[in-house]
Amino acid sequence: MKTLIVVTMLSLLSGCTQSDWRTASRESAGLALDPATDTQASIEIYAADAFSWRGWFAVHTWLAIKPENAPTYTVYEVVSWALTKNSPALTEYETITPDRYWYGAKPEKILSIQGARATELIPKVLIAVNYYPWANEYTLFPGPNSNTFPAWVGLQVPELELTMPFRAIGSGYAH
Repeated sequence: MKTLIVVTMLSLLSGCTQSDWRTASRESAGLALDPATDTQASIEIYAADAFSWRGWFAVHTWLAIKPENAPTYTVYEVVSWALTKNSPALTEYETITPDRYWYGAKPEKILSIQGARATELIPKVLIAVNYYPWANEYTLFPGPNSNTFPAWVGLQVPELELTMPFRAIGSGYAH
């Protein structure tokens, strides 16, 4: 009887998670301003449930910056798999959709600054990004990891007034 209960629970729980990252959604969540129609500067930080069962406990966070009149956002995030390709864990890419689902998990904005204030803060944020001390490291727990990075940027640029989500495991590593 106990075995039947355990098998049933595992079946139910496995149905609650995305198990194949190759087919998981990476579409826009519709949260970001469209750079083609909104020319103002923007700084945004997103959080989404971590992939698969990890999402029950933790989120993955990332930072997106768009200077005034820029046609795309620059997204900065820390991912462990970059290290397996002999690249830094801190990755950077250009996109018009910085608010993409994180492998099936819909993101939420945890920080959004636009206009003149974003224009003023972007140079400070970029300096912090360039001096991130763990760009070539990733440790799931206690960090440094994807949550350590935006937390560290927030500490370097207190004007962001960034509050990391409770489930941003590894964000405390930056302190």
